[in-house]
Amino acid sequence: MSHYGVGEVTEALTGLVSDFRGFRQNITQKMQQQEERLNMSYKTQRPQLASDDMSHAPHQKAMDAYLRSGDDDGLRALALDAKGMNTAVSAEGGYLVDPQTAETVKSVLTGASSIRAVANVVNVDATSYDVLVDHTDLGAGWASEAGGFAETVSPQFDRVSIPLHELSAMPKASQRLLDDAAFDIEGWLAGRIADKFASSEAAAFVVGDGVDKPTGFLIYSNVDEASWTWGALGYVATGAVDDFHAERPSDAIVDLVYALGAKYRANATFVMNSKTAGAVRKMKDADGRFLWSDSLTAGQSAQLMGYPVLIAEDMPDIGADATAIAFGDFGAGYTVAERPDLRVLRDPFSAKPHVLFYATKRVGGDVTDFAAIKLLKFTLA
Repeated sequence: MSHYGVGEVTEALTGLVSDFRGFRQNITQKMQQQEERLNMSYKTQRPQLASDDMSHAPHQKAMDAYLRSGDDDGLRALALDAKGMNTAVSAEGGYLVDPQTAETVKSVLTGASSIRAVANVVNVDATSYDVLVDHTDLGAGWASEAGGFAETVSPQFDRVSIPLHELSAMPKASQRLLDDAAFDIEGWLAGRIADKFASSEAAAFVVGDGVDKPTGFLIYSNVDEASWTWGALGYVATGAVDDFHAERPSDAIVDLVYALGAKYRANATFVMNSKTAGAVRKMKDADGRFLWSDSLTAGQSAQLMGYPVLIAEDMPDIGADATAIAFGDFGAGYTVAERPDLRVLRDPFSAKPHVLFYATKRVGGDVTDFAAIKLLKFTLA
């Protein structure tokens, strides 16, 4: 049996402790590297929060100063972007609002009960938007191996030009309220602007006459579906002067659905106001089943015969010759064109002691496919 001296034991213990420290440092280093990789992966994959991007902070701070006191030095001093365009000053007058306020207004407009929710919405930089519509059937044919090819029908295009009009709102607030640092001026302004814009837009997209405002789809003449031609909207009659048919009220709804072409029905939506919806939701089919079904999912619209229903209060009430219900693919049939920028001009003089905020944006709308929208008309024929 071997015996070790005190020095050898001490040397062995020292080496063991040294090896353990090295092992621990190695493990600690690997854990730190793994944590860094996980953090990097998390930052890369997680959704970007608004607080992560501070690029708009100077604009928002400068806009706050302008709205509260009229100090526009901060807005004018904002750096130019790479293209040499000022991101705060609008060439058309006023100042472009900060992105957060603009996004709030946009969210309200998109979520409002308006044709905008189902229409084709495009952003443009010009004063108008042109759409080329080919409303002819695509020419095609069968050819045999030895036979010649027959000439197909040439397409016919219609140009629809949608001018952009100035939509404005003019909320006002007292200077005392603006001087209160606790008052959320941007949030208040965004809410007032959005409410005014939403109500004005919703009406114009349905019944606007096209004079300094969008052209509503109901402004066009309507003709019986059997004699429909491009440039008008076809309708299906209810069979009663000012109501649904007394014995077969739901037949008109069924006829309306199948008056629309099959290629449009897949994305079609019913549009009506609340009073009309109250009458329609009581209807049953021949087997006693309701045509109307409420959604079981929050935030989703009700359905009529399996198609979503948009409640637009600017649609006419049920009455003699009223086109109270529309059914169609509004994504194809109606286009909303708008400039993405929202401008605001502060006016402390016109309504003393209040301050007016003149907010404007440019928007237009028009029917771009007359075959994509059908109407239900309360008439005998």
